[in-house]
Amino acid sequence: MSEPVLVSIAASLAARAVAGVYELVRARFAGDPPALAALTAAEGAAPDSPQVRALGEALGRAEAADPAFGGELRRAYEQAGVAQTGRVTNHISGTVHGHVLQAGDIQGGVSFK
Repeated sequence: MSEPVLVSIAASLAARAVAGVYELVRARFAGDPPALAALTAAEGAAPDSPQVRALGEALGRAEAADPAFGGELRRAYEQAGVAQTGRVTNHISGTVHGHVLQAGDIQGGVSFK
């Protein structure tokens, strides 16, 4: 079974949520036809699908074989600010003038006074 963060990364890859992370993985999998097939099969699949789990396992194998790739993958994913399943990641940078709201699920209205 894959580590939860690898499944989250696999789900974001399936949705092509972050192009840079997708390209990093595609380049790493270029010489590994089964891993590349897992990446292709997961495209557009639901986050809890067997295809995404298989991609998570392929990422785990790639990380075990090349820890430097694993580190690069995790850094790229973290820098992209992709939320893990069940979590929200918000980033605000630079100078902000006015109101800012960071939230997960909001039930009801929001007003700034």
